[in-house]
Amino acid sequence: MRQVRLTEETKKNILSDLLKRSPNHYGSYVETVQGIVDDVAKNGDQAVLAYTEKFDHARLTADTLLVTQKEIDAAYQEISPELLEVIRKSLVNIREYHEKQKQYSWFDSKPDGTILGQKITALSRVGVYVPGGKAVYPSSVLMNIVPAKVAGVGSIIMTTPCNAEGKVCATTLVAACEAGVDRIYKIGGAQAIAAMAYGTQTIPAVDKIVGPGNIFVALAKKAVNGFVGIDSIAGPSEILVLADETANPRYVAADLLSQAEHDELASAILVTTSEALAQQVSVEVDRFVEQLSRKDIITKSLENFGYILVAENMEDALNAVNQIASEHLEIVTKNPFEVMTKVQNAGAIFLGEYSSEPLGDYFAGPNHVLPTNGTAKFFSPLSVDDFIKKSSIIYYSKEALEPIHKDIIAFAEAEQLTAHANSIRVRFEK
Repeated sequence: MRQVRLTEETKKNILSDLLKRSPNHYGSYVETVQGIVDDVAKNGDQAVLAYTEKFDHARLTADTLLVTQKEIDAAYQEISPELLEVIRKSLVNIREYHEKQKQYSWFDSKPDGTILGQKITALSRVGVYVPGGKAVYPSSVLMNIVPAKVAGVGSIIMTTPCNAEGKVCATTLVAACEAGVDRIYKIGGAQAIAAMAYGTQTIPAVDKIVGPGNIFVALAKKAVNGFVGIDSIAGPSEILVLADETANPRYVAADLLSQAEHDELASAILVTTSEALAQQVSVEVDRFVEQLSRKDIITKSLENFGYILVAENMEDALNAVNQIASEHLEIVTKNPFEVMTKVQNAGAIFLGEYSSEPLGDYFAGPNHVLPTNGTAKFFSPLSVDDFIKKSSIIYYSKEALEPIHKDIIAFAEAEQLTAHANSIRVRFEK
């Protein structure tokens, strides 16, 4: 991995480099994706089936888009009992964590006849997108469906690509069924996003779409945002490890590569105050790369967006951490809890040498759908909050309104909104 002295100039260059990975920088695909979205919105199932045949080489009909119970039963027979047990253990942790995020309606009444409150309502129908193709991610199935179930969403549908024979990956089906999905459709890509956004003759329209995907999926979500809700427009995966001289270089190297293997655009960065650790991690990275199955992807990822940044002190290191605002942040220092208090921007924070990033991906419980490309400065991990709406509740009796009604009239007239003022005034006419 390239080793760089951390300065304002190198930090600026790295931030600029990382932002190039954002879906917002893939303008050449926008017109193509918009064409697919518009076609599905207009022609429904006909367009969805045509694109499924074109891109996934699967010849489906409206009657075979929906995954059947027979196919789900076959999937359970296909996966090992050991994997099923792991999925169920993981589900317990994820569900318990998200249960703690639940919000409830509340009302506050006062003696003057005022009642104010907030009504919490779960979304009616949510669509979950699950990628297929090069890799299968049953863990993402759990992470997207569980918070929706905990929130109380009325109906959860899922779309995921099938192979040329019309078959969906067994682990994906089992994970979805265990998490509590209601219906699964065998479609992927931009056409799946459009189908969930606008509805077709077979696929119902949803209120919100969540889940990761490739650049076509990301741009399709961007295209339908506003017509329906979306979780975010996710970029490639990223990890930042903040370490001092006490860190184990072998552990650090392994953790950096755990994200580099995702994608050639994935980012893996070490920020350290120790020159010696920087050199040791670089050596360990080279050793690991030679052994790992996704060597080609890892090598390109590190060449493109892999850095070892050596800082003068922890203050400079933390400044870089907060500006990069990484999706995953590991803190491997002498006192990680103290350092953590100074972190402002990160999607998920892992503390200590035994809290490696894959723990969060699969098992610990917190959601692994996280803000990327610096958006941790203003976005949060996927949560139960993403699947609810909040409505304000206002009640005033005549006795409560009377003492303040002239104030409201004055405010409205200051904005030259005389109908607003009149709405209050008429209630106190002699």
